[in-house]
Amino acid sequence: MQTNTPPRNTIRLTRRGRLVTLVAGAVAAGTAVAVPLLLLAGDRDQAGSATLVIPEGWRASQVYDAVDKALRLPPGSTRKSLGKAALKLPGEAEGNPEGYLFPATYPIPEGATPESLLRTMVDTANDKYGLAPVTAGAQRNALNLHQAVTVASIVQAEADTKADMGKIARVILNRLARGMPLQMDSTVSYALEHDPEGTGQGDGQVQSPYNSYQRMGLPPTPIDNPGGDAMRAALNPAPGDWLYFVTVRPGDTRFTADYDEHLRNVAEFHAVHQSAAPAQPDGGVPWSSSSAVPAPSSAG
Repeated sequence: MQTNTPPRNTIRLTRRGRLVTLVAGAVAAGTAVAVPLLLLAGDRDQAGSATLVIPEGWRASQVYDAVDKALRLPPGSTRKSLGKAALKLPGEAEGNPEGYLFPATYPIPEGATPESLLRTMVDTANDKYGLAPVTAGAQRNALNLHQAVTVASIVQAEADTKADMGKIARVILNRLARGMPLQMDSTVSYALEHDPEGTGQGDGQVQSPYNSYQRMGLPPTPIDNPGGDAMRAALNPAPGDWLYFVTVRPGDTRFTADYDEHLRNVAEFHAVHQSAAPAQPDGGVPWSSSSAVPAPSSAG
């Protein structure tokens, strides 16, 4: 069902705004401190055993770099090995393992190769995602498995806390059901990583199927490798009619179905972050505070 969406020159949907796009590297680095889904105390106690830690929310590019370092290979070796890795991916993935490099702590056995480690990650994802409750949860939300993993990847990128994940998943599904664009900055950030030259006057002008400001529906693939909490949120979203959210302060994410209320929340966000920003020589404030929900280029 189509619904009116506020004009693109009003305000962004997401809590992160342009801050996500411009400091994607910092956001990705922050996810590295997340506790991997399968990390056990015993893994840490195994003296002398080599392991590879893949945190929740890492993108495939980060996984490739980590494998190169773990195996002491030249940069780019793991990425180049994809064609011969024979990964068991769903057809919709079209050979792209993004979303299926399951976050966990993996042992690195003698003779490990990039192909063998990637296969282990994808096989682990298949074992987890092949369970009947996962399939049932996806179908309950009118999604196939690939779409459910894609929703989970956006939830992973956007959530400020674990408690927010189910609500963000509901926002995504509500907007899809209403025929509204998702307008998630995390997807634009992903587009910029993969095509840094494809920009226009602003990040919202990126010409990419991952630009959820310009394109309807879900992006064609996941945008990171989500953890178990994000996947559970995608399969069992919180009940609610929310269409908008913004994090005013850390731990204070406001969800609403009312656009005017959302604008008031955004105004409070600006007030909080502009007052906290150090002054610049020209009297302005740094972009990372003043434009986190920017001089807006898109709807919310």
